[in-house]
Amino acid sequence: MTEHDQLPLPDYDHLPVQGLASRIRTLDVAGLETLLAYERAHADRLQVVMIMETRLQDLRSGTQPSGGDPAAPAADDPAHAAGGSKVSGATSGPPVNPPSHGDPTNPAQPR
Repeated sequence: MTEHDQLPLPDYDHLPVQGLASRIRTLDVAGLETLLAYERAHADRLQVVMIMETRLQDLRSGTQPSGGDPAAPAADDPAHAAGGSKVSGATSGPPVNPPSHGDPTNPAQPR
């Protein structure tokens, strides 16, 4: 059984299904067989297994893996915040809610 760290696609478990077809095009037969065995043993998602089996048939019939690095960022990767959190004293909410009987500093509220 292949361990997660030995898979040919880094961070495989977190890749979106939609982008998987383009990523597996970079794999050879051995890499795709490894990934397919891992998928069947773990999540066994029908859509993913079908995509991999179709690609495996293509590779066995003579199709060559596409060039590229399977670890390279793809267009469908989730975007991460570049500047950190945007929360500050100016963007945070009020420090506490006013008491249930009203805010004594608000002249519009009866006391």
